[in-house]
Amino acid sequence: MTKNEFENINLEAIQQAFKTLQTAKGTLSQRGWFPATSGNMSVRIKCSSLENNQPIIAITSSGKDKSVHTSEDFLLVNLNGDLFYPTNLKPSAETLIHTSIYQLIPNCEAVFHVHTIYNNLISALYGDQGKVIFMKHEMLKAFNIWKEDASITIPIVENHANIPKLAEEIRRVIHPEVPGVLIKNHGIYVWGDSDFATKRHLEAFEFLFEYQINMFFLEKFNQT
Repeated sequence: MTKNEFENINLEAIQQAFKTLQTAKGTLSQRGWFPATSGNMSVRIKCSSLENNQPIIAITSSGKDKSVHTSEDFLLVNLNGDLFYPTNLKPSAETLIHTSIYQLIPNCEAVFHVHTIYNNLISALYGDQGKVIFMKHEMLKAFNIWKEDASITIPIVENHANIPKLAEEIRRVIHPEVPGVLIKNHGIYVWGDSDFATKRHLEAFEFLFEYQINMFFLEKFNQT
């Protein structure tokens, strides 16, 4: 980053992005969706003054307790995942996954990643199939699917410890009409054209996962 780029950054836009992340982080943390400092979040910041109109990504710092708000919760990276300015903070270890999603989904404005019991159970149950399908749920309207026989197919990828490999697997299965990808025994990545839409998508996915797990055990119980 050059001195001119730094001076031309829209500080108000950055402050707003940090505030947006802080609000969403607080809401999702209260639900227990960031256990043991897990999970990460980001939003896109458009800075027209930068070379080639390249966006900046505001993203959560690595290893922070997301139930607590501090001045070191967020930092900035570019679309390559490189730090936008010198700092002792470390971006999320999975920054490359965020930047991959922004690159592949042009209208993506936010990416949220959480680890929950239900998304882990769903990914374990259906992981060998590489996908999980939900049909004829009212909640599918959260994804702007309004057909009477509506369905959505969520891809599931293996949990690779090698982040570039994991990012490549996610890039391979991303579909513009399905704003989420499950990682087996890990969590879910969700995105949208605003932080509001991203939160809505995440809540809808988690509702469907919880419903499916409860239905699975109910059916097992009825068979005994």
